[in-house]
Amino acid sequence: MATLLPTVLLRPPSLSVAPRSNHLLAPNGLQKGSFSHNTVIKGKGQRLRLLQRQMGASHGDGIRKSREISAKSASTESGGTSSSTLTQSVVGLFHLIVSLGLILAMDKYLKKAFVAAAIKFPSALFGMFCIFSLLIVLDSTLPSAATALMNFFEPAFMFIQRYLPLFYVPSLVVLPLSVRDIPPASGIKICLIIVGGWLATVCVAGFTAIAVRKAVKTQMVDAEPMGKTSPFSTFEVWIWTGVLLASFLGALFYPTALGTAARTSLPFLLAATVLGYMVGSGLPSTVKMVFHPIICCALSADLVAYAFGYLSKSGFEPVLGHYLTKAASDPGAGDILMGFLGSVILSFAFSMFKQRKLVKRHAAEIFTSVIISTVFSLYSTALVGRLVGLEQSLTVSILPRCITVALALSIVSLFEGTNPSLTAAVVVVTGLVGANFVQATLDKLGFRDPIARGIATASSAHGLGTAALSAKEPEALPFCAIAYALNGIFGSILCSIPAVRQSLLALVG
Repeated sequence: MATLLPTVLLRPPSLSVAPRSNHLLAPNGLQKGSFSHNTVIKGKGQRLRLLQRQMGASHGDGIRKSREISAKSASTESGGTSSSTLTQSVVGLFHLIVSLGLILAMDKYLKKAFVAAAIKFPSALFGMFCIFSLLIVLDSTLPSAATALMNFFEPAFMFIQRYLPLFYVPSLVVLPLSVRDIPPASGIKICLIIVGGWLATVCVAGFTAIAVRKAVKTQMVDAEPMGKTSPFSTFEVWIWTGVLLASFLGALFYPTALGTAARTSLPFLLAATVLGYMVGSGLPSTVKMVFHPIICCALSADLVAYAFGYLSKSGFEPVLGHYLTKAASDPGAGDILMGFLGSVILSFAFSMFKQRKLVKRHAAEIFTSVIISTVFSLYSTALVGRLVGLEQSLTVSILPRCITVALALSIVSLFEGTNPSLTAAVVVVTGLVGANFVQATLDKLGFRDPIARGIATASSAHGLGTAALSAKEPEALPFCAIAYALNGIFGSILCSIPAVRQSLLALVG
């Protein structure tokens, strides 16, 4: 009895759990209303753990669902972005093809028209001034149309600017063929005239521009910002490397796979030229100061031509002859590149228009310095050629050394007994000297503003110098472009005057 009482007092009465509670909380397999005290306690713990597991599972499911939704959303957004980027790339490529194609077609049409009319004046220069005049008229009457036209041709302009030096390289690549018949002593004299004449012309053009500005008291203002081209990517380098290797091996085993040796050689010689320029453009700045990408570009093409000539047993010079055939029916890699020269000149109209206010503001400096530097270049070359004892025919051939190739060849055709191949070679070497040293020289001479730098560069080193300077200083391109054009135009007009030709011949001796 003593032991029974405490037991009865301490033992709770039988629990009568509400059916709703048992139904909701009891684990599966347990009878409702039959739990002991320990069962109830254990049941509570189990139910608590069960609830926690259920809540945790629900929470986990929620997180998983949230993550799945986020992943699906991110995947959708990523897919949408990729699709949008691809669409933009396709549209951009189509825009580039159309705008560049129109410029090429315009150049081709003008050339045919000038040939049919027996006009010796360069058609591309005429087209450049026509485009520039059209933009000026539209800007005065309907500015939105001028802006739309600029925006439409922007991809073509940027493409040309990105590859600009390549279009002047072919004459440099075939330089070994152009100078092989010139005596070494005469070659040394010509080199001295090229280097000394280039430096003197830089000084004359630059200091004249600065002196005229001081005389007319024109205040220098900032140029309009010009877009810079994107650097070459590793992917582009690998693509051109693949083209080079595949086409080189193909031409080695099947020399006339594309019909002629020139056409079969075209892919690997073009790839070698482009690849050399890309690699040269990626060199450190200190290296490029003495080893310009244009040199790297030309050496790359020559080395590949030599390797192919050696392996195919055909020889270096015949392969190099396939590089620049000057035959429309059987073009080489150089012919393709030089086919862009007219389009390059046409594209200068857009950069000139963008800086139209600055060009108008500084017209006095531009025209005066170009005229003086052109006269100085022609007459100083004739005088120095006589002083160093250079043959008359060679001296006359190098007179237009500071004028672009197309116009220089037109000028020497006005004289008798000249060597057009030497003319082209000298013009290219002059441009190469300018391209390689123009920036350092301008800095040493203290020419800081884009006007003096642009005029001095184009007046002394024409297209190659313009390409080299504008690649790093696009704000100088408009002044390079107009000086480049005016230099050729004024030189052509000057030499077409019989009295001027006679005076130059008399000075040559």
